[in-house]
Amino acid sequence: MYPAPLDPAGPRPPALLLVAHGSRDPRHAATIGALTTRVRRRLPGVRVTASYLDFDAPSVHGALGRLYAAGTREVVAVPLLLTRAFHAKTDIPGVLAEVTSALPDLTVQQADVLGPHPLLTAALERRLRAAGLPPGDAHSTGVVLASAGSSDPEASAVIAEIAREWRRTTGWCAVRPAFASAARPRTADAVRDLRAAGARRVAVAPYVLAPGRLPDRIATGAHEAGADVLAPALGAAPEVARVVIERYTAVAGRRRTAQAAAA
Repeated sequence: MYPAPLDPAGPRPPALLLVAHGSRDPRHAATIGALTTRVRRRLPGVRVTASYLDFDAPSVHGALGRLYAAGTREVVAVPLLLTRAFHAKTDIPGVLAEVTSALPDLTVQQADVLGPHPLLTAALERRLRAAGLPPGDAHSTGVVLASAGSSDPEASAVIAEIAREWRRTTGWCAVRPAFASAARPRTADAVRDLRAAGARRVAVAPYVLAPGRLPDRIATGAHEAGADVLAPALGAAPEVARVVIERYTAVAGRRRTAQAAAA
């Protein structure tokens, strides 16, 4: 189930600003747009807007400026990021601070990144099944959990932990992390390692939100190494929308509690 909606009789809820990385690939913005629409439908009464750190429009500055001009004074910013790395730790707080310093009566609270979350793992598995991974024979199937990659060791450690937990809960013979950039192993190497370890079937699950250059690199590696199944990006999956809403309502709920305590 989705989190309970905000009380329509209570104070006006904060706006929800989705903050995506952005890409020169038009598929990226199309995917974020579809996700924004899904979230908006599930949060009636909340102004939901997408923004981008780079390449696409509106920028975070532009989106917050439009919300401010429309009368919004409270915003929850949800990073559309799957791990807590440089963008979540530095880029997004920096740009939010720039905007709020220029608009001192605007309050913007940054929510947690999307991952890790059991719903995202469920979405990965559903994507694999839809891509052709048959049920059963888990003990002979190896899975590559392929992420975009980060130079932040915390982010890489999170991917490795997701892989360990996913294997524990599914019974697959192995789940190996892989990275499209910044860290090792690459997707093709992880596929080959699973074959060498005895996996009869190898599936690649891209732990990425939207299509683009790095997801294409994951796909290329999967094909080059002969993976049996390649799932698409998580995209606007309903599970992703549910996590976005959960991150938003966690912050909005704290705001309501604080307002009630001050009343």
